[in-house]
Amino acid sequence: MAIIGGGCGALAAAFELTRPEHGGRFDVTIYQLGWRLGGKGASGRGPSGRIEEHGLHVWLGFYENAFAMMRDCYAEAARSTGVFGDWQDAFLPEPDIGLFAPHGSEGWHRWHGRFSPRPGLPGDVALGIDGQDQDPSSLADYMSAAVGMLITLLLDTEVRRSDSPPPPAPDDPDQIIAAMRALLGRGVFAGGVVLVEALGLLQIAIAGLPRGFESMLVRLVDTIASGMREWLETHLLGDDRRSHVWEMVDLVLACIVGCFRDKLLTDPRGLDAINAHDCRDWLRRHGASERAVNSAFVQGLYDLALAYEDGDATRPGIAAGQGMRGALRMFFAYRGALFWRMRAGMGDVVFAPLYHVLRERGVQFRFFHRLTNVGLAPGGELGPGDRTHVAALDFDVQAKLHAEHYNPLITIAGRPCWPAEPDFSQLIDGEKLAADNADLESHWDRRRADTARLEVGRDFDFVVLGVSVGAIPDVCPEILARDARWRRMTAAVKTVATQAFQVWLDQDLESLGWHGPPWLASAFAKPFDSWCDMAHTIPEEAWAAPPATAVYFCGVLPDGPAPADDDHDYQSRRNAEVKRNAVDFLASQASRMWPGIGKGADGFRWDLLADPEPGAGAATGPARFDSQYWRANVNPTDRYVLSLPGSLEHRISPLDMTYDNMTIAGDWTDCGLNTGCTEAAVMAGRLAAHALSGAPALNRIIGYDHP
Repeated sequence: MAIIGGGCGALAAAFELTRPEHGGRFDVTIYQLGWRLGGKGASGRGPSGRIEEHGLHVWLGFYENAFAMMRDCYAEAARSTGVFGDWQDAFLPEPDIGLFAPHGSEGWHRWHGRFSPRPGLPGDVALGIDGQDQDPSSLADYMSAAVGMLITLLLDTEVRRSDSPPPPAPDDPDQIIAAMRALLGRGVFAGGVVLVEALGLLQIAIAGLPRGFESMLVRLVDTIASGMREWLETHLLGDDRRSHVWEMVDLVLACIVGCFRDKLLTDPRGLDAINAHDCRDWLRRHGASERAVNSAFVQGLYDLALAYEDGDATRPGIAAGQGMRGALRMFFAYRGALFWRMRAGMGDVVFAPLYHVLRERGVQFRFFHRLTNVGLAPGGELGPGDRTHVAALDFDVQAKLHAEHYNPLITIAGRPCWPAEPDFSQLIDGEKLAADNADLESHWDRRRADTARLEVGRDFDFVVLGVSVGAIPDVCPEILARDARWRRMTAAVKTVATQAFQVWLDQDLESLGWHGPPWLASAFAKPFDSWCDMAHTIPEEAWAAPPATAVYFCGVLPDGPAPADDDHDYQSRRNAEVKRNAVDFLASQASRMWPGIGKGADGFRWDLLADPEPGAGAATGPARFDSQYWRANVNPTDRYVLSLPGSLEHRISPLDMTYDNMTIAGDWTDCGLNTGCTEAAVMAGRLAAHALSGAPALNRIIGYDHP
């Protein structure tokens, strides 16, 4: 079996297909561009062993499939080597999130939320811990949880429960209907006490109201929303200290109202029924105020999803159903902590142990293989129901090896890691490649040492295509020429370039004026609207004189004119653009976050930047930024996959077998969580494995069949 690509989706498929219970049924070879695994999540070790990421990567507490894979991976690795440790040493719970909002002459207003731990650990459901074997959550469960959050907010805002009659029994529909009629007979719900009573009744009705009374339920929801907004405007609208509560409640109300008005709880499509609408537009349609729609809460949703078409900050877009699905799972389905940081880079924590375990299972890796074409069996345009198969795979071999296999890992701080550059000493003509500054991950560096053609029946039987959708036009010309569905998918499922930089500082953020925990922060100033203090990674690096902290920044990068395939300098030009953006950003915005860092020349204390290779002639001023790290993620395989309104219906599922010996894997597929993230990629990889082997069972792919 040939698996193309080394991202999370491809590796998840390989991990499932080579589980011991398959008894060696699948002989797997992974073909990878360049020298490292990871795709958009790849990381490498640069000077002083510092971690250099593609962007800012954290995992969410609802990543059931991804965490289950890594928990199994770490347990298996521990049986052959203790070098990777325990998974809970590699992933660290993070309860804090921060958002920024413009605040007049003061610059930025900060909102900080700390989310309490929830029972269990991420991966418990997928692993069947405590007898669980499927996701227990439904859209009704999520709506009930959202109503419960509103009750908590009201009770926390000086509202006390009254001596109202006891609520109806949850399993008695007649009592529920009678209580709703009595409550609706009062008219407008004025006052916090009545609202708490009404919300409590709504929670019971969501679970216990029979079919046929949906219009009554919509009336109850609309009346609650009207009364609650009136109560909010009276109690909170003029209170800047609690304005975030007003905005949050207004948004939650719009979500609840929209779900009932649009009949999403009974629509067989679930949340997918509203994916033609943009998230902000859908919230407006169901009563959300402009203030709430443009609040930091919604801005943060778009920023964290890098949801800007063509990288244009004036063109935000998220399909409403997917936006809702992501938010509901994020806030109501997490286990343990809301976020989980990685102890080191994605390459170290995720892809190094996966590589080790897969090698131990007998998986072969062919690095330095650039896929150039997926060749089909002869035939014409594929119509509905037509099937064909992959007959050949063509590659450019970017470099040849002195030995049979390439050894990709290095050791930093006692742990296996991916280097930021290939080991040229293992490559034939490696010295020349190094002298030429060969970029063997760049789409525009087209050099090759040879070509390779794999033929079905001789070299492979099945194929898992795990490249990103951004690369499909380059590697699947025959498929696009014959398959209208793939043409529609590649046109509709768009990607966006991103930009990222990292700085290492000789003072910690607290000493520079930052107050509070090391947030994961979003909704900040463009172009680097999301950032995080990553001080916890410093002990994993290999500095002679360790800095105090590292801070990672990322955001979208606007597209320019499409470059030609032979434009060798394109990557370096875009990297230079990111460098200019980063220097300008630090000079203009850093002091708004850390007052103590903006007191030097040019608006930033450049001397605080830690140089991994200090010398007698250390640079000063903005030139000292040359010692830091930045990158433009413009490669087709590096671009972030968007969930634009009207696009999700064009995604193709890994379960689709139009090509009866090929399936697909990646966060661009129709996998049940159709957004750009690790969890979506792993879900797609597990679905691809199911398509080929029947395992894992679909009900163990958590979130696949989800509202």
